[in-house]
Amino acid sequence: MTRPVSSRPPAVKEWRLNLYLSEHDPDTTARIVLDTGDNVLESCAEARRSPYDPDVPEIGDELAAGRALIAMGRVLLRAADGDMKAVGSNETDDPSPLWMDRE
Repeated sequence: MTRPVSSRPPAVKEWRLNLYLSEHDPDTTARIVLDTGDNVLESCAEARRSPYDPDVPEIGDELAAGRALIAMGRVLLRAADGDMKAVGSNETDDPSPLWMDRE
């Protein structure tokens, strides 16, 4: 089976994501800045080490960065939802169950 030939070449885009980690014992903060070329989006998250746990900075980095990446995913899904509504999409469901009312 042959596929129709598209009249335009495939789009290739590059988005730049910067992740900034800041440690102030026992807290680690991660800030993400995503530049899509059209928009700049940001998210932040934190991790806090229990005073009873050993001091392993990599764990705080991983937790804070992972949480900030999840938060960025939610930011992107909200942006997509707004864009779909702006163009008159008939989609009635939220694009993801990852949304949380408190964010």
